[in-house]
Amino acid sequence: MASRIVIVGGGLTGALAAVRLHEAGHAVSLHERREDPRRSTEHQGRSINLAFSTRGLDALDRVGLSETLREHGIPMRGRMLHGRDRSVTFQPYSADPANVLLSVSRDGLNAMLLDAVDERQIPTHFGQRLVDIELKASNAVFEVGQGRQSELFEVLIGADGAYSAVRNRLQRTDRFTYEQNYLEHGYKELTIPARADGSFAMEPHALHIWPRGGHMMIALPNPDGSFTCTLFWPFGGPVGFERVDTEREVNETFLDQFPDAVELMPHLTDEYLHHSTSSLVTIRCGPWFYEDRVVLLGDAAHAVVPFYGQGANAALEDVTIFIDLLAANDGAWGPTMASFYAQRKPDTDALADLALDNFVEMRDRVASPLFRLRVRAEQRVHRWAPRWITPLYEMVTFSRTPYVEAVARAKRQTALVERLMLALVALVLLVVVATIVLVVV
Repeated sequence: MASRIVIVGGGLTGALAAVRLHEAGHAVSLHERREDPRRSTEHQGRSINLAFSTRGLDALDRVGLSETLREHGIPMRGRMLHGRDRSVTFQPYSADPANVLLSVSRDGLNAMLLDAVDERQIPTHFGQRLVDIELKASNAVFEVGQGRQSELFEVLIGADGAYSAVRNRLQRTDRFTYEQNYLEHGYKELTIPARADGSFAMEPHALHIWPRGGHMMIALPNPDGSFTCTLFWPFGGPVGFERVDTEREVNETFLDQFPDAVELMPHLTDEYLHHSTSSLVTIRCGPWFYEDRVVLLGDAAHAVVPFYGQGANAALEDVTIFIDLLAANDGAWGPTMASFYAQRKPDTDALADLALDNFVEMRDRVASPLFRLRVRAEQRVHRWAPRWITPLYEMVTFSRTPYVEAVARAKRQTALVERLMLALVALVLLVVVATIVLVVV
């Protein structure tokens, strides 16, 4: 049975949800507080490139857009690690060369999805900021220019990001829990432009990382030959945004920390001093729904820090899971919302923990020779016995294994490998002792 659906948020999640629900026969309208990003020339210097992978591609495949994205995205086969001594080390993501991440522009993907919304003639309203939801009356109130406009709904979907106005309204309902935690680090976008001939200044098929223990910089390739760099620094401390705030300090600090990158960044000081510095937040809340009328999707329900590259992938996978559950429940919204929350909440909590832990891995552990050796060994074992050992990163990134299940399986695998290593050490010691005995006798 068709429902009147109001979607708040015209980003990736909201646009995809609009397309999927329209195709399911519902009357959908999409409302976004910003102006149409496809018409805007303003750049805020705060849009981290996406490392797109299996979950997001599967979601786009269901609306016929995955191949288009592959045509525009740049495959990244692994991490390129940059040492302070200018050394460079490549670390593949997988033993299977088919497993790659796609470097994708968030703005470009958003435009693609909004074009898909337009193609289906879904009513879209930009410049409308949600100011209230009258829950009992099923009425959404938007600020439009100098006035207000109401929209009646049967179902309202909050897909309006980490600072969701829909979630803010649900926080004022009984027994709604909410928790936000900020990292002591923030981020700033910088650029490595293409060479004069339009070619890439570094290897394009890799995610570049400058790991420095307590902080790092990363760079993802763009189709125009440039790299979008993201600097992750603490706000305070000797290397931090609050201390480094003059041209001299920027140049001196970058020459010390990222000497090979500085040579490729002609606009470094201008971008650093004028691009905004943004914070990094993890948000957990619940329940994600109110009765059978309001539900949260994507970052509005579970914002995570970007260090596992799963934020957008998980948000789009939300849409896939929600639509599948809606079909399984014969279009009944109440059971769908309740089962979606029960199924998905543990997974997104697990993802939040994975993302936080991966920050430590990217800025610190990847530089360790022991870490690199363990990764190579794990990939080789996976190639020999894929049914027994699959690296956690591969389960998270190159499959749709639920996050909780991936974490649990990884723990079992670690215990198995440790037992095998102990058995191997015991066998080696036994052979050594037996050899010594034979020599003595």
